[in-house]
Amino acid sequence: MRTSDADILIIPGLGGSGPDHWQSRWQAKLSTARRVEQTDWDRPLLADWRAAIATAVAEAQRPVILVAHSLGAITVADIAAELGDRVKGGFLVAPPSVRAIREIEGVDPRFAEGPFAALPFPSVLVASRDDPYATFEESEDFARGWQAEIADAGNAGHINAASGHGPWPEGLMRLAGFLKNL
Repeated sequence: MRTSDADILIIPGLGGSGPDHWQSRWQAKLSTARRVEQTDWDRPLLADWRAAIATAVAEAQRPVILVAHSLGAITVADIAAELGDRVKGGFLVAPPSVRAIREIEGVDPRFAEGPFAALPFPSVLVASRDDPYATFEESEDFARGWQAEIADAGNAGHINAASGHGPWPEGLMRLAGFLKNL
């Protein structure tokens, strides 16, 4: 599959991925990409975030690829079983651990209920070895539970603009490789 064959749904995490974040850059670069907007990026409610993703998937015109970062990846895992067969793959980057979610002020505690069920579509979880929001072992636990391939990003922080991953060309190449195998 190529990016032009799918609706690429960009699903940011807490704060909404600003203009320098790789998700915003990919959205501008990929013609079939669009952001799943949330009512409140800074005080997220799981039910609202789930509903926005469900609506975006229902409105898609082509097969769907979910590209989620951080709390967005947790939301994808939480709602995945309800999205139907339109979703063909998930590219999940730096999900925060249940432990970290509980420590973040203003985040709905329902995000921390730990969606560990197998995802109904192929997926890859890209994890950093020095992410302040999840140890690599916690990311491996998510990958096992979700039956996702784990991709080791090395020492990459939270894989966001603050950790130097604005354009993140390595991630885009990894996404292309993932799509090629779908």
